[in-house]
Amino acid sequence: MARARTYPVEAVVLQRTRMGESDLALTLLCDDGQQRRAVAKGARKPQGRLAGRVQLFSETRFLMARGRSLDVVAEATLKDPHTAVTASPDGVEAASAVCEVARHTSFEDAGDPFLYALLRRTLRAVGEALEADGPRDGLGPRTGLVVAAYTFKVTSHQGWRPATEACVECGDPSPTWFSAAAGGALCESCARGVAGAAFGGSTGAAWVGSLVGLTFDELLRAPVDRATSDWLLEQAHLWAATQLDARLRAFEFLLGL
Repeated sequence: MARARTYPVEAVVLQRTRMGESDLALTLLCDDGQQRRAVAKGARKPQGRLAGRVQLFSETRFLMARGRSLDVVAEATLKDPHTAVTASPDGVEAASAVCEVARHTSFEDAGDPFLYALLRRTLRAVGEALEADGPRDGLGPRTGLVVAAYTFKVTSHQGWRPATEACVECGDPSPTWFSAAAGGALCESCARGVAGAAFGGSTGAAWVGSLVGLTFDELLRAPVDRATSDWLLEQAHLWAATQLDARLRAFEFLLGL
């Protein structure tokens, strides 16, 4: 039986890349949890049929036409453009880091609908965090917390869950350090032998565990200061870069590295 020439799909636009003079190559996380690449012909033309309909970070309903190498966007309808995110530079930077991690944790021909649901909720949470943080100089603590939470949640779902309740080396129940290379929490004694271990105090490892276990609603209600949020964001970046064996440039930009 011949394959249908077109098919519908809902997706978040993770990345847009210029392709020729007028087209865009899209990287999508679809509602079935698969990552797909597609071409939006003429999407770079201001008056083009798809102009404004394949926005970065948007949730979009697509009708795709089958192609030889890449499928082609036949129709696109914005479902949620996440304007609360795209309206501010901090929102764009946060969403860029989130979607960069999403690209490294989703795959073609390996569907996992949880990934799509988690990403959608995270983008909404970024918008909610921006509002809660209000205007400020630099990334707000709740916005940073959301990015860190997504990173630890999605990598934990993929099998890279950090140990947070005790030192991974000796089992000390009161760890005060954290290391991506070691796999999680460390006591002060064991941390001395681990290059790059970061001091998190008595609450650092517990915070990492909370990022994995709590909902975004719960995290957005939790009191958090800028220093704690920044520390968690740094550890999330190191965790993802280490476990995914990837350089995360958008995440580095967010951190000012």
